[in-house]
Amino acid sequence: MLQPFRLALALALVSGAAAWAEPAPGARVRRERPLIVSNTPTGPLPVVHVAGDTPTVFLFSSPIQRKTLTFDESRIRVLDAGERSIIVQPVANLGEGERQEIAVFFADGHQPTRAAFVLVTEPAEVDSRIDVQRPAPPNTACQPTAQAPAPKPEDFVLLGYVDAKGVTTSSRKGNLNGVQGFQLHWIVAFRGAGWILADVTFTNRPDRPAWTPREATFVGRGGMPLRARLVTETPGAILPGGMRRLLAVVEVPETDADLVFALEVRGDGERQLTIPGVRFPKPAAEDAQ
Repeated sequence: MLQPFRLALALALVSGAAAWAEPAPGARVRRERPLIVSNTPTGPLPVVHVAGDTPTVFLFSSPIQRKTLTFDESRIRVLDAGERSIIVQPVANLGEGERQEIAVFFADGHQPTRAAFVLVTEPAEVDSRIDVQRPAPPNTACQPTAQAPAPKPEDFVLLGYVDAKGVTTSSRKGNLNGVQGFQLHWIVAFRGAGWILADVTFTNRPDRPAWTPREATFVGRGGMPLRARLVTETPGAILPGGMRRLLAVVEVPETDADLVFALEVRGDGERQLTIPGVRFPKPAAEDAQ
């Protein structure tokens, strides 16, 4: 039996020999290298060399949105996609001058929000591993804060918030229980792919004190309450007689049934805005193929 030192030495020699071995004649040299993604939508995309007989692994420095991965399935196969990695391989070597694009959004929403690459085949080399890095952020101590870009319609589709079933809505007007001290003007209920959103406009009655909404919950029949993200169009307290618009949104499991919840918005003191019977219609049926 080899002693531990001799075994380690043997492994080191074998490993060193493999590392320094010359590639077989005609074989592509495999490379492992870092790539920095483009910082602007119009900037040139980094080029990655792929081959039909070699998987290429992309390792990302931060989590990605796997659902947003875009590529030509007739030319590129995705063998696996994880929280921080993608393994791709072309169906066959890409032809001379052929350039295939693959792209994915990062999960944190920070700039740059999207990583995109051009895939080509070169006879001499192939990238077996790409360490994807984002550009270093600018020195914010001397730079004014940049405003986040406005979302575009295609972003909702790429991020998976809207699918082939579209978005269904219901709406209503009406009064609330006078004990609450609020006047409901209208509520619109939206339902998309795995999410629901209530868009509420209401008034704090003139005879009631100022009130600040703090948190929102959707309460169903017999189910666990769903804590929602609360977004107000204008921050701060709602003065007596003041009107306010707020949005409550939460992710929900996909189902083909209507969903009905009571929306509860808690705020200062003992007062609570409660809107019963908010209906989120079932998704529209997809067109028959």
